[in-house]
Amino acid sequence: MAKQPMLKFTKVEKEMPSKRSAGDRAQDFNEIYAEFADEKAAEQSSRCSQCGVPYCQSHCPLHNNIPDWLRLTATGRLEEAYEISQATNTFPEICGRICPQDRLCEGNCVIEQSGHGTVTIGSVEKYITDTAWEKGWVKPIAPAIERAESVAIIGAGPGGLAAADRLRRAGVQVTVYDRYDRGGGLLTYGIPGFKLEKDVVMRRIAQLEQGGVEFVLNCNVGEDLSFSAIRGKHDAVVIATGVYKTRDLQGPGSGADGIVRAIDYLTASNRVSFGDDVPEYDSGELNAKGKRVVVIGGGDTAMDCVRTAIRQGATSVKCLYRRDRANMPGSQREVQNAEEEGVEFVWLSAPKGFHGDAVEGVMVQQMRLGAPDASGRQSPEVIEGADYVEDADLVIKALGFEPEDLPTLWGEDALEVTRWGTVKADFRTHETSLPGVYAVGDIVRGASLVVWAIRDGREAADAVLEQLSTADMVAAE
Repeated sequence: MAKQPMLKFTKVEKEMPSKRSAGDRAQDFNEIYAEFADEKAAEQSSRCSQCGVPYCQSHCPLHNNIPDWLRLTATGRLEEAYEISQATNTFPEICGRICPQDRLCEGNCVIEQSGHGTVTIGSVEKYITDTAWEKGWVKPIAPAIERAESVAIIGAGPGGLAAADRLRRAGVQVTVYDRYDRGGGLLTYGIPGFKLEKDVVMRRIAQLEQGGVEFVLNCNVGEDLSFSAIRGKHDAVVIATGVYKTRDLQGPGSGADGIVRAIDYLTASNRVSFGDDVPEYDSGELNAKGKRVVVIGGGDTAMDCVRTAIRQGATSVKCLYRRDRANMPGSQREVQNAEEEGVEFVWLSAPKGFHGDAVEGVMVQQMRLGAPDASGRQSPEVIEGADYVEDADLVIKALGFEPEDLPTLWGEDALEVTRWGTVKADFRTHETSLPGVYAVGDIVRGASLVVWAIRDGREAADAVLEQLSTADMVAAE
């Protein structure tokens, strides 16, 4: 009888890839986790219980076939594991690095719920695809046939790139328009290298370019090129702009020098990592070196900011969040990494105002959690008379993002938006109020996860292909 390769969670302990020491990793922007060795990846994969109803899969937005590729990894069939992994996910090596697995697949793992510690799904996913690149298993994009139809994608973030990949593989001519000088969107300029090294993103963009996807960069739609011109040039359009408008701070002194947006701060840091000339960094405006830094917010962007400030050589880094640790939206794994690196979290605190023309301090209100709000989360309430001042030379606003007013920016009043300013789109086809125009990712969902944007991009591409095929059939009649 063949030896059972799986169900070893009772004998084999959960083990993450080794993590560089906090002191070591705070000196650079390299990824903090090492790669699994072959034997360790197989061993950790063998802990999977091969559930009849795999909650890891059902809680993954892409419904990745996780138990199947864990079993194949455990038995040394890595190339097959990669084929199954990439069948449902355009960028598995990116999701393996930056998905909040503790809230998705790993957090819903059956053996995690039974107290044995989750299967380290994200680390294995990263390992499988990194190995596939190394071994040459990642094949170039080579459509079996070329089609005459062309599709425009506005935005080169994860949703746009996922749509571009799927459309190009079907032979459609694809042009991606983006405001930045490199593709990738927040993958390139918003997420620090210690979570996602940039060569991982650039490798995928190079694959798309080599496969025939055209990138039109440094292109602000509505300024450099009109939306109507793009619609006129292409058979369909996919809007994948993301959300970049920062939620603002209120209160006295909120316009002081030294109070900056998280997206500007992170973009400057990532540009420096690319070797770009960044005057705002060199001047100290977007550089935390030698400064007392306060980051306001509790999401993943705030975690990226505090950990970046540590690496830039800040004197101190504090994160203010108005709720407690249990109610923060960011990844608990990221909070732990930040604490290890020297970040101090000031829970149940919110800014009331700011001191100094060039910021010198944050007036902090202490909070407590009251009754639940409409979402069921406890609402923070101010504790009267408990205000104090937190010294600061640099304050970073990481309060989340809102959509830009696309109908006005693009001169397209017929593009319907919700009361939150997000684009209205069919939840199955992703088609908007404009025929032949689709929308995916954060511009529809609001600020959300990369994995949801990838799912949207893939689904929209399939809907576009169906529309183009229907048009072909009508034309042939």
